[in-house]
Amino acid sequence: MPFAERLVEKAGARAIAFVKKLPIEKFHGIGEVTAAKMHSLGIHTGADLKQRSSKTLPKASLSELTHHFGKAGQYYYKIARAEDDRPVEANRVRKSIGAGTSFAQDLSDVGQMLQELEQIAQIVEQRLEQHETRGRTLTLKVKFSDYQQITRSKTMLAPISELSTIFEIAKALFESIDLENRNIRLLGISLSNLDNTKETQVIQLPLFQNAGIIF
Repeated sequence: MPFAERLVEKAGARAIAFVKKLPIEKFHGIGEVTAAKMHSLGIHTGADLKQRSSKTLPKASLSELTHHFGKAGQYYYKIARAEDDRPVEANRVRKSIGAGTSFAQDLSDVGQMLQELEQIAQIVEQRLEQHETRGRTLTLKVKFSDYQQITRSKTMLAPISELSTIFEIAKALFESIDLENRNIRLLGISLSNLDNTKETQVIQLPLFQNAGIIF
């Protein structure tokens, strides 16, 4: 086997071993709401998550993860094996970056709404990273089952990009809305007033947060 291929293979083996021991809270994009739900399912480490997404029964396990975590389940399925197929992109100037989810069935449970909101915040954080930018104005969009749509915004003094901050602000805006026992059809988060001062460059996407290692 060529030397370069051996290096890649060894790096992959180290990444997988690292993932197995990593606490679930350290995985990139997993916040406190998602981590708490994983804990309730008996998922505390990368090894636990991989067991839930074993290749022995890939369809069943992937179905289970998507059942519990929606679209993010496929992402968790892959990072359990240190795989990250998000595209590496070059930056381009944008006015806003955001994400939203329209639900097949209207949401009526506040806990589920917050879980979905955190997953949307995760996607926003990933897109900010891809474009290597931050934003100062966060806007929350909520559409009810009767198609009424409202937005709430908050502008910070300093630009933000971290998942915990995005979710904290979005959650506060969400909790300021009087739901009046109405169901929700769509949730969205966007950041504007972007910091686009950096030059266009290709970036590497991290799998893990606060772990001191990037694969």
